[in-house]
Amino acid sequence: MAVASAPNSGMTRFPLVIALSALAAAGVVVVLAERFYRELEVRLAGAILDVITTSGVYVAPDRESVYFGLSSAAPFGLRMTPECSSAFLLLPLVVVTMAMLYFRPSNAKRLFFSLGISALVVVLVNQLRILTIVGLVHWFGTDEGYYWGHTLLGSMVSVFGGAVSIVLFVWLATRKKKA
Repeated sequence: MAVASAPNSGMTRFPLVIALSALAAAGVVVVLAERFYRELEVRLAGAILDVITTSGVYVAPDRESVYFGLSSAAPFGLRMTPECSSAFLLLPLVVVTMAMLYFRPSNAKRLFFSLGISALVVVLVNQLRILTIVGLVHWFGTDEGYYWGHTLLGSMVSVFGGAVSIVLFVWLATRKKKA
């Protein structure tokens, strides 16, 4: 007669607890360090603008601001406020990852990969939103360009990009492996 060994649930759950705790900590860090995160976003926007424009760019990370068109007749600055940052768009992805990881810990690698790719998409979409605002300000002027870029088209870019990142996350996290 063979004796079946009962698994030690404490030891098998330990990696799951560590992974969930790491995700929860990442979420907390995003919230608590969101100003630092915005500074990084502004620096990235400034670097991108510096590459694609010739009219001068200045980044003031301590004010979470990027100024562009400095050598033009109408220089303009954008200040990254908390609601314009991609930081809080990352939180739903972290929460969904935690929920899926809790119910399917065997998919941990796939979930972390999906989270990484989707988080990158969220960051890039927010940079596209900033570039949209910059382009429309350049084409239509300060008042009209900012209105259309920030209020309408920029919001559409954010909503569409956020939806794409969530769909991409779910697709990457749940797709079947090829045989």
